[in-house]
Parts: sequence; C-alpha cells; structure tokens
Amino acid sequence: MMGSLVPGVGWELILEIFLKFLLLSLLATGGALSLAPAMHKFLVVEKGLITDAQFIGSIALAQSAPGPNVLFVTVLGWQAAGFWGAVAMTIGCLIPSAVLAVYAGRKIVSNPHSVWMRGLREGLAPVAIGLIFATAIVLLKPWITEWRVWLLTLASIAVAYFSRLAPIYLIAAGAAIGAFGFLSP
Repeated sequence: MMGSLVPGVGWELILEIFLKFLLLSLLATGGALSLAPAMHKFLVVEKGLITDAQFIGSIALAQSAPGPNVLFVTVLGWQAAGFWGAVAMTIGCLIPSAVLAVYAGRKIVSNPHSVWMRGLREGLAPVAIGLIFATAIVLLKPWITEWRVWLLTLASIAVAYFSRLAPIYLIAAGAAIGAFGFLSP
C-alpha cells in the first residue's frame, strides 16, 4: 500500500490528475499560472474536487508566499486530493516543462539566431500574455459585479506598472484590505 488516501479519492483519480497535469505542463507558456483556466475547468467544473473559493484561495495563498510561482499547483493538489494529489499535480506539472525548458535552452544557446528560435521568442510572448490574461479573467469572475475588487485590481496594476514599489507592499495592502472586510459585499 502506498499510503492512505483522502476519503472518496481513489488511485484512479490520482493517476488521472497526474496525467492531466503532465499534459497541461507542456502548454505552460508564460508559466504554470497561465494554465489556471484549464486547471479550473478540470478541478472545479469537470471533477468538482474543489470550489471556486478554494481554487482562488489556493492560488492567492501560494502566490503570496515566497518561492517559485508553481507552488500554487501543490496547494491546489492538496485541496483537491490530499497529499497524493499534491504530489501528483506537482510532479505532473514540473517534469514535462522542465525537460522541455532544458531542451529548448540548449537549442537556443547552440543556434540563437535561427529563424525557428526567433519565431519561438517572438511568437510565444503574445501567447503567454493571452494565457495570463485568461487567468486574470478566471480569478476575477466571482467578483465581476464587485466594484471595490475592480478598483483594487486596477490600482494594483497601476502601482505595479508606474512605480518601482516592491510587490510585497501590494500584497500586504491587499491582505490588510481583505482582513478588514473592505471587499466584503
């Protein structure tokens, strides 16, 4: 026996999670966060393993912690299927993209001026931006009618873009605003 599972979670689901995130990882142009819409569809809509609030909370918690951006995948896995879900999602998400990054890095170093490498660099940037924008839409969807959330979002974008203020101050301000209930309806 490989260890106990969360009640209601079988090894078939753990394998399905692993394989799904293995495939998703190959599409992670712009980082793992760009896959949030596909992860949301799988975990919340199709499988019903977690709620919208758990999904968004997991991403917010992991993004506010120091460390790699991909930490949210582990938190989502834990929320969805416990320890083995966290392991399956993390490994599934890391292996293919790491192998692909090492391979692509070697190709870029060996022939940085080729038409293919230039095409990858120039063509993937707009795709990454689009995927990250889609993630923003998924994360904002539950608050689509909340003007205070939109105001905080736009203020955060403006401060991040137009100032040299460290992101930690925006994170702290957002946490304080949320803790004091200023965003509650």
